[in-house]
Amino acid sequence: MTTYATVAPTQAPAPLTLPARHVAELVTQTCARYTQQYAFTAVLPNGMFGNLRFSQVEELSNHIAAYLRAGLGLQAGDRVAVQLPNSLSYPLWAFGTLKAGCVLVNTNPLYTVPEMVHQLNDSGARVLVLVDLFADKLPEVLAQTKVEHVVLVRVIDLFPALVGFIAHKIMQYWNRIIPPCTVPVTTGLAALQQGATLLREGKADLASYTAELGPTSLAALQYTGGTTGVSKGAMLTHGNLLANVVQVEDRVAGHVEHGKETALAVLPLYHIFAFTANLLYFFHTGARNILVASPRPLSNLQRAFENYPISWVPGVNTLFNGLLNEEWFSDYPPTHLKGSIAGGTALHASVAERWQQVTRTPVIEGYGLTESSPVVTLNPFVGSRPGSIGQPVVGTEVRLVNPDGGLAIGAEAGELAVRGPQVMLGYWQRPDETTKALPDGWLLTGDVAVWEDDGFLRIVDRKKDLIIVSGFNVYPNEVEDCIAKLEGVNEVAVIGLPDIHGGEVVKAYIVPKPNTNITIDQVRAHCRQHLTAYKVPKLVELRTELPKSNVGKVLRRALRDEEQQLATRSVGA
Repeated sequence: MTTYATVAPTQAPAPLTLPARHVAELVTQTCARYTQQYAFTAVLPNGMFGNLRFSQVEELSNHIAAYLRAGLGLQAGDRVAVQLPNSLSYPLWAFGTLKAGCVLVNTNPLYTVPEMVHQLNDSGARVLVLVDLFADKLPEVLAQTKVEHVVLVRVIDLFPALVGFIAHKIMQYWNRIIPPCTVPVTTGLAALQQGATLLREGKADLASYTAELGPTSLAALQYTGGTTGVSKGAMLTHGNLLANVVQVEDRVAGHVEHGKETALAVLPLYHIFAFTANLLYFFHTGARNILVASPRPLSNLQRAFENYPISWVPGVNTLFNGLLNEEWFSDYPPTHLKGSIAGGTALHASVAERWQQVTRTPVIEGYGLTESSPVVTLNPFVGSRPGSIGQPVVGTEVRLVNPDGGLAIGAEAGELAVRGPQVMLGYWQRPDETTKALPDGWLLTGDVAVWEDDGFLRIVDRKKDLIIVSGFNVYPNEVEDCIAKLEGVNEVAVIGLPDIHGGEVVKAYIVPKPNTNITIDQVRAHCRQHLTAYKVPKLVELRTELPKSNVGKVLRRALRDEEQQLATRSVGA
């Protein structure tokens, strides 16, 4: 195994003061502080909505904790898989699971049956909380897993009775998106009622469920492909998650007013970015989170922006770019917006500039990954540096490692490695993978970065996405950022493909803006003006869309897989 050089910082980071012993305690403290204010508002595309006050979040999540422990007989440390979109039920089941002393397994609602089976079996989840939109997957999933209990939740649960009734009937009979359920389940509302009864009858002891919890206790299994592509659970502790709340707060201090903000939760809460930014950080500040189940199409967000004083938007590059291309947004930008936080993938400079021009507010870029809960670096709200991922957040050490295992010097690029209180324990039941990811206690991210002035960092690209052209390194981010500045380009992705003469060639995939006549020759001419010759794409393909992840991140891996399949078929023919 490669031996990595270590860095002895001139001054060890001071230990962070956590706001609570564990996340469950943070929830209770926050709900007591902002009791009658709105904590969550779920907004449907047609404007129908439902609310939860902080006092209701506390009460109902207590009911869920009682249901899990006293009703189902779960024990401390048992895993509960929550497979819900952004809805009023999601925070209740996430918080209720942690209040029960159990471990939350965040699960993408869009997973296929094989993906569900893998994650449920790998985590050993005893309970599955599933949205009713995908109840048709249950017979096949339950036959291949050891899940003991299923709770089926409706998107409109906890909406006002009449509003919820109408919305549900529209989904069931007009849109026909709710399949019949053919296996025994407990409904979400019935589970809440059972928990309430158990508490009222004195059969549940909430205090005992969290008595042994502390910062080192396991809170969540957050599944990720990591740097090897194999889906595995990053073990995040209560201390990891609370540390990241403190670290984000330190970086935006003075710009987020506690008890007065409204944050848009359009990224899925089961994803680590929104989980920390919206569910934990903005909740902790007493903000009202506006929950949108799906951002596709982007018109789904129009009512949220029009009806609520949204002041903060955590998002990804494709979200910001897409909103800027919506007339209803660009012509009438939100008037209460104070700032936005970008992560998940590189924020294109052209998008950041347009966002500033249209909204007259900054979008500050950060960097993180699932294994670090996720925030590692973040730009300051004032003095944000375009193209940079900012500086390491408080209590975090960062070093850059060159291919020889030594430290990158000066402006030399190197793999970014992290050490800090937000870094995971390791991968669930995968000691070998843990050793690879955490040699010497430093998390190897797989991302290549360079140091800039004043301790700012800039991501050059993913280590595995690096393109080698005639012996020269080409970083897709740089080429994508160049092409994104060309008028008429909506989205772009760049990968490397094998060259018959050896090495690789650069290929760009471009989605033009509607009603534009951008040509391949224009793209190449633009690139030749701004890039060295070997970085100019040799191949350019115009498309109507690009493959994306559940948070809107463009998937270069999927493009490479497509090309590999085409090459295989061509050889076979």
